[in-house]
Amino acid sequence: MANDLVHGDVMLAIIAMTAVTIALRLGGYFVMGYVTVTPRMRRMLEALPGSVISAAILPVAVSGGVPAVAAVLIAMLTMYLSRSDLVAVVAGVAAAALLRAAGLT
Repeated sequence: MANDLVHGDVMLAIIAMTAVTIALRLGGYFVMGYVTVTPRMRRMLEALPGSVISAAILPVAVSGGVPAVAAVLIAMLTMYLSRSDLVAVVAGVAAAALLRAAGLT
């Protein structure tokens, strides 16, 4: 198993993915240096992280059934009430675990 990670193909893939990630991040900073940030643009940039999280969580919640949807809703409510990321994550994970332990699928 450890030998599989040392193969040249695997290391080359990791190096290539790292290079692409760094290039995209630096490219974004470079391009944004030429963009005038208007109030509308600022609102869009501030909303972007929430949009990315929603796009990542929604397919998981839908395919995870009732416990996953309930856990996401409980995490959202906890975040709204507590304004704490950590508390919301713990509440969501606990809800999912409890619902699964109760036999919901």
